[in-house]
Amino acid sequence: MARLNEAFDATTVEPNKPFELLPPGRYVVQIVNSEMRPTKDGMGQLLWLELDILEGELAGRKLFDRLNLVNANPTTVEIAQRTLSAICHAVGKMQVDDSEQLHLVPLIADVRVQPPKNGYDAQNTLRYLPLEQPPASRPVAAPPARPAVAARPAAPVSAPPAAKPTTAPWRRNG
Repeated sequence: MARLNEAFDATTVEPNKPFELLPPGRYVVQIVNSEMRPTKDGMGQLLWLELDILEGELAGRKLFDRLNLVNANPTTVEIAQRTLSAICHAVGKMQVDDSEQLHLVPLIADVRVQPPKNGYDAQNTLRYLPLEQPPASRPVAAPPARPAVAARPAAPVSAPPAAKPTTAPWRRNG
């Protein structure tokens, strides 16, 4: 039993709503929180990830993933390691020793819907891919400037070659 410091009136607070599945698609996301947690049976550990969607009409929504990195089943561990490897490749960090090194780096989450099975509700599954193009919200570096190419007037064969203009044609007066 736990005594509350004061009486709580649930009529004054909106209750939590269950999370709705995200529609399948690719979303620009970033990992904002992570921690190692024990598995349900207490015999292993999983890396719990919280991701924020950064763009589009679902910007601000959360996604969660669990990578079962410590488990008696080697196939389960291999699946988790492959997922962690995909995340590392997507964010460009090939060696990490702390999950926080993966935080706040945009990447793509390819979201799919897994139908209900084994008594569990339908759920989103995630695949991770590198960011294909910069998000619209991030400034894009300007491409390097190319040197201006000035048009040379045609010169008669007997005339000396024309002097190379010092300013671009669109900046000249006249």
